[in-house]
Amino acid sequence: MLLYIQEVAKEVLDENTQEKTLSIFQLIKDGGVGGQIIIALLFVLLGVALYIYFERFFAIKAAAQVDKDFMNQIRDFVLNGQLEAAKALCSNTDSPTSRLIGKGISRIGKPLEDINTAIENAGKLEIYKLEKNVSVVATISGAAPMIGFLGTVIGMIVAIHEIANSGGQIDIKMLSDGLYTAMTTTVAGLIVGIVAYIAYNHLVVRTDKVVYQMEAKSVEFLDLLNEPI
Repeated sequence: MLLYIQEVAKEVLDENTQEKTLSIFQLIKDGGVGGQIIIALLFVLLGVALYIYFERFFAIKAAAQVDKDFMNQIRDFVLNGQLEAAKALCSNTDSPTSRLIGKGISRIGKPLEDINTAIENAGKLEIYKLEKNVSVVATISGAAPMIGFLGTVIGMIVAIHEIANSGGQIDIKMLSDGLYTAMTTTVAGLIVGIVAYIAYNHLVVRTDKVVYQMEAKSVEFLDLLNEPI
């Protein structure tokens, strides 16, 4: 008798274990139409965030690559009065730093303050180009968890609605749809938000390094103009 009870208990335990083992696809499927729509929206936002991240990452990486001899060549050209050669070098070098220096060279002969202002204005445009669409990633990092929480609220409303309409007899199967929606959308929203937040901060750090490089080269160029000939 005791052995029979143990076998029955083992079978029930195995059945419960199998029922609790669900794939991610099954969880999304059991979450109902509302949960599926919200998770689909979160996947779209994740795709947008990853696209912008990789596009900006490679653009910023390319912007940070400047020939180490670039400023030495500019120095030699300027000191020897070969301004056209200096402009040509800046034009042939595709980087924010070279465009700033080129803008400064085009203003040589004017007061140093005017040259500095021209470089600062050009720098603002270059920073704007570097930060293109980065704010979208920041928006996704904040909006995704809130969209997930919206799914949680919708799931709880569905669950409460089923309880209210059960007539005193709660159907666990029907109730589980609302609970699946509540849980899966929250997890999906948090995952998308975390990924987008990390991507945004990494892009900000990379951009700051390029901006610092631009400022350092600009100061070096202005110091060059102040040197006695």
